[in-house]
Amino acid sequence: MTAKPPLTLYLAAPRGFCAGVDRAIRIVEMALEKWGAPVYVRHEIVHNRYVVDGLRAKGAIFVEELDECPDDRPVVFSAHGVPKSVPAEARNRQMIAVDATCPLVTKVHNEAARHHANGLQLIFIGHEGHPETVGTMGQLPEGEVILVETPEDVAGITVRDPDRLAFSTQTTLSVDDTAAIVAALKARFPAITGPGHEDICYATTNRQAAVKAIAPKIEALLVVGAPNSSNSRRLVEVGSAAGCGYSQLVQRAADIDWRALQGISALGITAGASAPEVLIQEVIDAVRQRFEVRVELVETAVENIEFKVPRILREPV
Repeated sequence: MTAKPPLTLYLAAPRGFCAGVDRAIRIVEMALEKWGAPVYVRHEIVHNRYVVDGLRAKGAIFVEELDECPDDRPVVFSAHGVPKSVPAEARNRQMIAVDATCPLVTKVHNEAARHHANGLQLIFIGHEGHPETVGTMGQLPEGEVILVETPEDVAGITVRDPDRLAFSTQTTLSVDDTAAIVAALKARFPAITGPGHEDICYATTNRQAAVKAIAPKIEALLVVGAPNSSNSRRLVEVGSAAGCGYSQLVQRAADIDWRALQGISALGITAGASAPEVLIQEVIDAVRQRFEVRVELVETAVENIEFKVPRILREPV
C-alpha cells in the first residue's frame, strides 16, 4: 500500500457558526416545538443547504414571500432581515410572526432609521440583491438609500445634499474592500457620517482575520460554505488576497477538487458563519483519507457571544 503524503492542516479559528446563525436555527426549532409543524420560514433561515434540509425534515416550510404562507400558521423571518413592509403585512393578516433577524443586522436597521429621522440620505455599502441588502434598504422610503458596491461606484452616484449624508454597510463584507469604499466616500463627501465602528460584524471580521493569519503558511485553502453565502465567498477572496495560491469554496467534502491539491504539503481549512461543524469535520475526514495529516489550530480570537431568542418563544402558549 502506498504511503499517504504528509500534510500540515492549518485549522482556522474562529470558523463556522456565529451567534446570529445559532440563534436563528434555535428560533425555528423552538417555533416547531411550541406550535408544531408546519412552521413557515420566509427565505432560507441561513445560507446553508444542510441546515435548511435538516429543518425542513423537522417540519419547516421555506417560502420566498409572505403570500405563500397561510394566515393560521407561524412564520419566521430569516437571519438576514426583511424590509419593513413584510412584518407590517404579517400584522395586517394577524399572523404569528417570529423575527430571527440577527441582532447585529437589526442594529444596522436602527442606524438607518436614526439617520433618516435626522434628515440624512443613506449610502449603503452592500451587494445588490443579497437578502440583507434588500432588508436594510427596505427600512426606509424609496429613494432614501443609495447602494454602492465598489469604490468606482462612489464617483457615479447623485445625492440630494452632499452635506447631509450617512453611510452604513452590510455585515458580511470584506473588511479591506469596505475600507476602500469608505475611503472613497469620505474623499468625495467629507461631511458624511458613519458608524463609530464599521457595521461589519464581529464574526465576519474574526473569520477573515483567522484566514489572513494562516494564508502565508498554506498552499491551498478550503472554505466550507454555500455559494450564496456572502461571508463565505469573502473568505475565499481574503485567502487569495493574503497570498494563498489556491482557494476553493466547498459545500461538502464531495465538492473538493483533489487535482488542485496534488503535491501540496500545507492546507488551510475554514468555514463561513452559516456552516455547521459537522460539515467542517466531514471535509477534514476526507483530507485524512488522502494525506497523513498533522493538524495545527490557528486561533486569532475567542468568541463567547450569545443572543437571546425573541420573547414570544419564551412565553407559554
